[in-house]
Amino acid sequence: MNEEELQVAAFEIILHSGTARTEIHEAFALMRGNQFSQAEEKLEVANVELVEAHHAQTKLLQDYATGVEIKIEIIMVHAQDHLMTTMTLLEVAKEMLELHKKIG
Repeated sequence: MNEEELQVAAFEIILHSGTARTEIHEAFALMRGNQFSQAEEKLEVANVELVEAHHAQTKLLQDYATGVEIKIEIIMVHAQDHLMTTMTLLEVAKEMLELHKKIG
């Protein structure tokens, strides 16, 4: 895998996880306003975005598993960090939604 392909994959991960993060934060605002069905929709969109980011990550792992040499650059480290923190944020948001429903 060449440097350009790796950078494209990294930016794809960053793009999709960034979009997911935006959707999650919009869902938090909706939760605070007791707009639970709209918040759920935002979290579903976030999940779809994270699946797309995960596809890019999985492609890299599959290439690596077949023996393709992948030179990791700082942009890929950043992309992975972005993806993992957003995945965690989504899990927390889902729990918060349930709590908001109980107290709202």
